[in-house]
Amino acid sequence: MTSTDQQPLGSPFSATSTAEEVMAGLDLSGTSAVVTGGYSGLGLETTRALTAAGARVVVPARRPDIARAALADVEGCDVVPIDLADLESVRAAAARIGDLLPRLDLFMAVAGVMATPERHVGPGWESQLAANHFGHFTLACELYPLLAAADGARVVINSSAGHTLTDIRWHDPHFRTGYDKWLAYGQAKTANSLFAVQFDALGRNDGVRAFALHPGKIITGLQREMTFQEQIERGWVDAHGNVIGADFKTPSQGAATGLWAATSPLLDNRGGLYLEDCDIARVSAPEAPMDDGGVREYAIDPDAAARLWDLSITATGATPIIR
Repeated sequence: MTSTDQQPLGSPFSATSTAEEVMAGLDLSGTSAVVTGGYSGLGLETTRALTAAGARVVVPARRPDIARAALADVEGCDVVPIDLADLESVRAAAARIGDLLPRLDLFMAVAGVMATPERHVGPGWESQLAANHFGHFTLACELYPLLAAADGARVVINSSAGHTLTDIRWHDPHFRTGYDKWLAYGQAKTANSLFAVQFDALGRNDGVRAFALHPGKIITGLQREMTFQEQIERGWVDAHGNVIGADFKTPSQGAATGLWAATSPLLDNRGGLYLEDCDIARVSAPEAPMDDGGVREYAIDPDAAARLWDLSITATGATPIIR
């Protein structure tokens, strides 16, 4: 990827486009998808849109009973249990998916946590980095043979404008001291973006292309660890819980960019890019406000992406996709 690739290409869609608009007229019969978190919020919108277009969707879910209830009226959908912060669970889920699917056309990492209290999991990993990055990293690596078998698979990773909060904290990625829930979230979202860059670099010879994206500002279950007062203070909701601010998207609008990344012919032979508002994002200046959009240079830097990949392989013991 060169910096000239990371610029808008004139998509027919926009920030206000919905999942239904992006998917209109598409026939995904015979294709298969994995959508993490595909039973609530943006993930549920994504699952519904893909199955409506004819795709078979597997939803790895931390709460499989709740997932099955939420998806009870969705045809062409399977649920497998997973805890993204537990790599044994991730590998077991990958094995189940391998039993269900002969190949995988779309891997969509929609699940995530945000601004959680300080927690460490596994061998002492910071929990947001573990769930948002290490879990998806390991799952995608385990599923790589299925992706390579699809002859044109796409990997779509939900990052966030929150990546502008910080680069990877190479000196202390697991916050051994001085935990800050927003810096931890920002680091995890930068990791999501860098993961897409390197996955694309390694997978493109097998026809596997990867994208990261900012879905927009949407009130979903992602805010569940934040107090109501904190959401009021940030200007997200009023005292009655109503969403305020014209820049918030509906869940359908929030799912649109990921679905566009998964299906748009405009992205054929492209990859390793960061998307927003159903288009390729521009590179943003280092001090630009988060809400101005764009992607920081450090979140798409190929050297940093390769460094994070090596760190992630060492940490997780994931199977390298290039053998």
